[in-house]
Amino acid sequence: MAERVFSRPVKTAMALGVFVGCMVGVAYAAVPLYELFCRVTGFGGTTQVADVAPDAVSDQTIKVRFDGNVAAGLGWDLEPGVNEIEVAIGQGTEVFYRADNLTDADTYGTATFNVSPPQAGIYFHKMHCFCFEMQHLEPNQGIDMGVVFFVDPDILNDPDSARIDTITLSYT
Repeated sequence: MAERVFSRPVKTAMALGVFVGCMVGVAYAAVPLYELFCRVTGFGGTTQVADVAPDAVSDQTIKVRFDGNVAAGLGWDLEPGVNEIEVAIGQGTEVFYRADNLTDADTYGTATFNVSPPQAGIYFHKMHCFCFEMQHLEPNQGIDMGVVFFVDPDILNDPDSARIDTITLSYT
């Protein structure tokens, strides 16, 4: 008769230990995997990053609205330079946001962003953005920060997105 190596309670404890270890691993990987999923699919209004605008510019235009919000406690004011523009689909465009440090201290901030409606995220491409890096403002300093973007002409071929006539770019 073969000798038992582990008793039933020890096997159960080992199985539970492996399960807990796997769950910790999944929890650790969840945030980067979710961020990757959002970047690839545009889920939740996550925008795309591009190096250059497409060669083809459409005759059709789309309105782009701009919104700026500041997280509680930062002590900044953030306002878009323009509230809304109309751009040709596929055309590279630059707009500016104005950030002002309203405090008497050095402050640092990074902008988070999204677009709405959410299905437009996959077609909204940024080539340059102040949101890509940490911003430093000295006491009572203000700066103009640029974002260069285009709306991908493929939006016109997507039945779910072709009827979008306005995209809102929002920063916090």
